[in-house]
Amino acid sequence: MASPSQGTALVIGSGIIGLASAYYLIKAGWKVTLLDKGDFSDNCSYGNAGMIVPSHFTPMAAPGIVAQGIKWMFNSRSPFYVKPTLSRSLASWGLKFIKHANEHHVTRSAPHLLALNNLSKDLYDALADELSEDFGLTHRGILMLYKTEKTAEEEIHLAEQAKALGLDVAVLTREAVQALEPDVQLDVLGAVHYRSDAHLYPPALIGALTERIKQLGGTLVPHAEVVSMTRSGGKITEVMTTSGGFSADTIVLAAGAWLQELAKKAGLSIPLMPGKGYSFMTDAFGGKVRHPALLLEARVALTPMGGKVRVGGTMELAAINHRVNMRRVEGIVNALPEYYPEYRLPVPDEQAVWHGFRPCSPDGLPYLGRSTTVSNLIVAGGMGMMGLSLGPAAGKLVSELAHRGTTSANIAAFAPERFH
Repeated sequence: MASPSQGTALVIGSGIIGLASAYYLIKAGWKVTLLDKGDFSDNCSYGNAGMIVPSHFTPMAAPGIVAQGIKWMFNSRSPFYVKPTLSRSLASWGLKFIKHANEHHVTRSAPHLLALNNLSKDLYDALADELSEDFGLTHRGILMLYKTEKTAEEEIHLAEQAKALGLDVAVLTREAVQALEPDVQLDVLGAVHYRSDAHLYPPALIGALTERIKQLGGTLVPHAEVVSMTRSGGKITEVMTTSGGFSADTIVLAAGAWLQELAKKAGLSIPLMPGKGYSFMTDAFGGKVRHPALLLEARVALTPMGGKVRVGGTMELAAINHRVNMRRVEGIVNALPEYYPEYRLPVPDEQAVWHGFRPCSPDGLPYLGRSTTVSNLIVAGGMGMMGLSLGPAAGKLVSELAHRGTTSANIAAFAPERFH
């Protein structure tokens, strides 16, 4: 049941962050219009690994990632790539990233990221009851599979930090991992089992949430790419799109990888780089895989969903482009038999490969909060690889920010204009 009317809200972007924002705003009594530059049929939330990850309490900007990234750049099948370019935007982003890739930043950020993930996990449990369609929410945790002593040492150290933060974590021997996956052969040294994690089927979630928003009276406007924003008196008075002009008491920017470009139209500087990732579905595993897994050395994710398995990976930092780099897809496919030796899959056809753009901030933290310069603007984005995991928490917090009341989590570290 929606609360008494609070005013009008305009949400720009229909990924999980935008949909969750619209949903919780409507429930709180706002009259919501949701804009998308496409037709609501595809976004970065559709094709991701579907993981809910309290385990991901460290930001992408972490010690060692810069040196590792430089090594990977010279391998055409590697999981990480930064396209060399004269872009001032990329150079500025890169310098900020390097500045934050240190232990102090990780230690300071971890409790805030974990609180956000835990809030989201609780909200997903509630959504499973609230939404009419089953979206495959499953609580089996996630296996962090490793093959080398070096990765084992790093991952076990991280597991100790996770335990100290209150997560339910187990370090598993090769035999213990195999016992959890009795129907497939594993070639690993061991694993860390984050039993606090979960997974779901993204297309079912997006479909169910979109339908519920319509049922609650939300207005969805497709093919409404933002052209300009008019500011007057310290607030946005009109958002002009390819489908006409819109105004509202509260504006929410939830445009995923397009957030930086959109923020510029509002007069804000929010550094962001799109990180392209690929995924594909396969029925090769025949329903035998029971747990989602991250193949750590390969940086590949594998998730059972919808009766099949979704396999995904890579991070290509470059300007948004829709070219599918099949050599990187080959890298993903070739990694599978290193961990699951029975499964040597053919490289999928290019048209069977999905790609999306993860919105990556230079410090690896989300942008979530009210603008300090535009009084009626809320920003929710920059979630990197955790967009689906953090979606409900971001949406709930957006609705609380719109009320200008107390928020369910401390979001000071996620201030949208922290790089101004």
